[in-house]
Amino acid sequence: MITLKKLAIAALMAAATLTTGALWAQAATDMSTGVIKKIDKDTQKITIKHGEIKNLDMPSMTMVFKVTDAALLDKVKPGDNVKFTAEKQEGAIVVMAIEIAK
Repeated sequence: MITLKKLAIAALMAAATLTTGALWAQAATDMSTGVIKKIDKDTQKITIKHGEIKNLDMPSMTMVFKVTDAALLDKVKPGDNVKFTAEKQEGAIVVMAIEIAK
């Protein structure tokens, strides 16, 4: 027999699943594209000639970004076409994730 409590729990689980899926889909579509111009491992910075960064309302340009994790710099090299996400943190624009564009 299905109780009201079990039904409520099932509804909450379904809503959480849908929300998580929507967030992943949004994150994937919010990735920006660009070309790596320079990598500076000593300062943990990367220069990217990028297209529009929608979540930051930023037009296409070439700029230097900080990275959240120095290991991100090992994933790419100058000349690579990439997809990346960036956010504003403590007054700086920071690359949160980066991958080679396919």
